[in-house]
Amino acid sequence: MTTPAPEGYDPYAYAPFAVTVDLAVFTVREARLHVLLVERGQEPFRGRWALPGGFLLPRESAEDAARRELAEETGLGPDTVGGLHLEQLRTYTDPDRDPRMRVVSVAYAALLPDLPEPRGGGDAASARWWDADGAGPLAFDHDRILTDARDRIGAKLEYTCLATSFCPAEFTLGELQQVYETVWGVELDRPNFRRKVLNAPGFVEAVEGPPRRTGGRGKPAALHRAGDATALHPPLLRPPRTGPAAPSSATEGHDR
Repeated sequence: MTTPAPEGYDPYAYAPFAVTVDLAVFTVREARLHVLLVERGQEPFRGRWALPGGFLLPRESAEDAARRELAEETGLGPDTVGGLHLEQLRTYTDPDRDPRMRVVSVAYAALLPDLPEPRGGGDAASARWWDADGAGPLAFDHDRILTDARDRIGAKLEYTCLATSFCPAEFTLGELQQVYETVWGVELDRPNFRRKVLNAPGFVEAVEGPPRRTGGRGKPAALHRAGDATALHPPLLRPPRTGPAAPSSATEGHDR
């Protein structure tokens, strides 16, 4: 039930505008950071690639709209979408960001392990994972949103346990290190990384049972799961980037 406006208040005294949600959904595939994009099936920008998103319904929260639009536009199942950790990124309010009308967008970022290939739905002609370095130019101001989301993720990996969101439920330290290397675009020293992770209280927990062979000629790697901490003490600061990142030769088959 809608509450009536207070006496003397004229809601038509202000110009109307719409509210949308946009999602920057990231995963790591083949040691590369990928972002989920949809091909627009309607104008404006028909045929251009964009971040998943859409308009809020009248009685819908921004987060509920984000999950609904993600399911509609990608074909991902409700269990998958419902289990995603969505983090509000920022609000985009440029008056000319949408050629149809004044549109304010609430953007979210999501990090997740590798998922099946999505399929287009709703007003999206198709959906797919794109290498984040090769995505663009995108529709609307989505290039800016994507850049902001990548910057936010890179920064949060230094101070939080967010990197485990990219990993499966049980993972090796080598797989965790690959997340950092992929997002930051740098190669990390294996022993130093292992020491910092294991010395951070609550970051990861050892999984009982036999180690897992992940490929290569190295010894099987011990498995870990995400711990109960949310912040890293001390932080795991990224080293300065000196050139293109190269995968470490010890990525597979070793416990980092």
